[in-house]
Amino acid sequence: MEDRELQQWIEQISMDSFGRPFVHQARFNRRLRSTGGRYFTKSHDIEISWMQWETFGRDEIEKIIKHELCHYHLHILKRGYQHRDNDFKTLLAQVGGTRFCRSLPRASQKQSYKYRLECVNCKTEYYRKRKMDVRKYACGKCKGKLKSYTLDLPAPS
Repeated sequence: MEDRELQQWIEQISMDSFGRPFVHQARFNRRLRSTGGRYFTKSHDIEISWMQWETFGRDEIEKIIKHELCHYHLHILKRGYQHRDNDFKTLLAQVGGTRFCRSLPRASQKQSYKYRLECVNCKTEYYRKRKMDVRKYACGKCKGKLKSYTLDLPAPS
């Protein structure tokens, strides 16, 4: 599906489910990972996650579109368009939109931690994703000095 087709589809859903036209821009965003879509209050545009489309298909995207159109129409009408507002919750239930998008499966997640810190005195271990200056910190249990080790990472494939 292309942006042009998405635009037409959103316009159709807007008329069918809300009885009001969608007259702004809609597009896919290939960078969205943790959210299904976005509504922009300044431009009134809508972006939909390409990853959600590829992973879950038409039915899930339609629910996301209805969610974003709830934001859109309520904002245009100057009513409560935020997630916490009763107007939003009521309209979302009426049109059959989803409150939260489904989580994307994580593709071969890398090792979580790159560094292991070890207390010289009590041997307590701490794991970190980022490198840190061990001279500035001490052990949380015994206040001893810390020693840093780099964990072995798998070879890039």
